[in-house]
Amino acid sequence: MIRVLLVDDHILVMDGMAELLEREEDIKIVGTVLQLSCLQEAIETLNPHVVVMDIRLKDGNGLEWTKKIKLLYPDRHVVVLSGYNYNEYIRAAKQAGASAFVTKEDSILHLATAIRQAHQGFSFFPSNIDESSNTPLTKMELIILKLIAQDKTNEDISNSLNVSKRTVEHHVSSIIKKLRVDSRVGAVVKAIKEGMIEL
Repeated sequence: MIRVLLVDDHILVMDGMAELLEREEDIKIVGTVLQLSCLQEAIETLNPHVVVMDIRLKDGNGLEWTKKIKLLYPDRHVVVLSGYNYNEYIRAAKQAGASAFVTKEDSILHLATAIRQAHQGFSFFPSNIDESSNTPLTKMELIILKLIAQDKTNEDISNSLNVSKRTVEHHVSSIIKKLRVDSRVGAVVKAIKEGMIEL
């Protein structure tokens, strides 16, 4: 039985994960931690094999704690959980000593697989990482986003790229969803801030 400790400051997310993971025959949730200040005591008391760690918590950085865990408890494995699939986050998780990286959009089966792989001493990271990029967007989405930043309308973009207006609308919708923003303007602002595009 794989003993798992969950670390996340969103109670609903953590409770949902715990309930679904408990349905797996070989996984036991030994505890949940809302605050990083309680993590070290929880590890020593509950003795988990695998710690599932949110990358960003209100009272600290999950990656910094991943480093601490590997330093203090080298035989424990850490699965980093993130709301974003940015390559820079994945690389940082690897460098911190994490065994796996899973996004919150992945299925619970994906997370369970990551936990099993980590427990067996294997690495489990997204396989489609482009090491030269730090964006979750496709090349076409990046091109369209740059055109949006130049105040181009969907029709302008359609004509410029020789694709249908419906195709452009689909890409714009995907960009907005992936960047977790509410509008085209929001997507441009976030992309510039994250260094995905330059004006």
